[in-house]
Amino acid sequence: MGKTKTLTGALLTTAILTVAGCGGGGTASTETAKAPADPADASGTIKVLTARTDLVQNGTMARYADEFNKTYPKVKVKFEALTDYEGEVKIRMNTEDYGDVLMIPAAVAKNDYPKFFAPLGTDADLSATYRFSDKTDVGGKVYGIAQFGTANGFLYNKAVWKKAGITRWPATPQEFLTDLKAVKAKTDALPYYTNFKDGWPLTAWTNNIGSATCDAKANDKLAGAVSPWKRGGELNTIDTLLYDIVKGGLSEKDPSTTNWEASKGLIAQGKVATMQLGSWAVTQMQDAAEKAGTDPGDIGFMPFPVQKGGKYCAVLASDYQQAVNIHSSHKAAARAWIDWFTQKSGYSAKEGAVPVLKSAPMPSTLKDFVDNDVTFMERSEAKTGEVNTIDNAAEIGLNKPDYRQKLVDLARGAQHGSLDDYLADLDKRWNEAARTAGS
Repeated sequence: MGKTKTLTGALLTTAILTVAGCGGGGTASTETAKAPADPADASGTIKVLTARTDLVQNGTMARYADEFNKTYPKVKVKFEALTDYEGEVKIRMNTEDYGDVLMIPAAVAKNDYPKFFAPLGTDADLSATYRFSDKTDVGGKVYGIAQFGTANGFLYNKAVWKKAGITRWPATPQEFLTDLKAVKAKTDALPYYTNFKDGWPLTAWTNNIGSATCDAKANDKLAGAVSPWKRGGELNTIDTLLYDIVKGGLSEKDPSTTNWEASKGLIAQGKVATMQLGSWAVTQMQDAAEKAGTDPGDIGFMPFPVQKGGKYCAVLASDYQQAVNIHSSHKAAARAWIDWFTQKSGYSAKEGAVPVLKSAPMPSTLKDFVDNDVTFMERSEAKTGEVNTIDNAAEIGLNKPDYRQKLVDLARGAQHGSLDDYLADLDKRWNEAARTAGS
């Protein structure tokens, strides 16, 4: 898993957190992994597991380690990059050998964190410094610190949208559809690209929950028999927009032929106008523009097309969380690495991601959001475990591509059925699962 697919904020951070197979691990520990007050007291060799094969192969991670050693000279950092990070780490966690520092796999149930990871401190303390601390809060203790965060919205080619005569962001789903129709009528670009075949980009649509209602607790409110797809509901708004894009012939004719790698060049060259993704993707599309010889400044990012009180909102979601293996013999050194990487490395800024440090400024990739007074909200994770339990029992997969792939197939006529019937069935399954789960 290289740069092309690791920063999939929505896919990696909000995936189902309960999968059979993580039954190993040790006993719960109350020992907090703390970095020593004197850096000279941290020592030992630590192994850091990462999905960033690209950054390990090109020496970037080694350069981070060299900088780290200027502060912590007695700690040797070794990196192990895993292509199938989720699959490989999930298996390793049946043993005690899963690195000293690792990104918490989505397969580990939140309530099981104390079995596998050393606590890093209390949420009361860490939340003052870091965003997303409640993502790994179990019983008031935090077990992971995010590498970065992401906002969701639509990447678009500004030059193409301008050529279509569009001068401002759409403020409603209908305006968004009208703008895509203008792109189709007035340019040679494909208005919208689904990234259907790779699948995971479709999960990013789920991260718009909260943006349409300007409610940071919107995801928590799914914890119950609440009919999430009812008319007027946020998931109804989100999924109806995707359906209408495809139904209206505004996306590729055969979505089974899409290609994530190719999509970067397509939007960079103005052959594709729009894609729904997290803000983490902006730098990748800008890099593609540089390689294609086009203007990186043409890559824009707009919020989900709904306003409340005349303003747009964007929910900030956490990406992977770094944790300390409960079995590590060098917990202090491991914690020192996490703190330094989060606070001093400049990693999130270089990636154009939302910083975990609350004191840090928003990245240049979100300059348009800042300039246009988009309201940023940190998504509440208070009931993520309950929501995931219902989602699992309903076998829907809010953070898996399957149900939206079916939605796209219904819209393009590859499967029979109506949107209303499909959403009604999702509600029925969700509500039955919620009642069974006792929520």
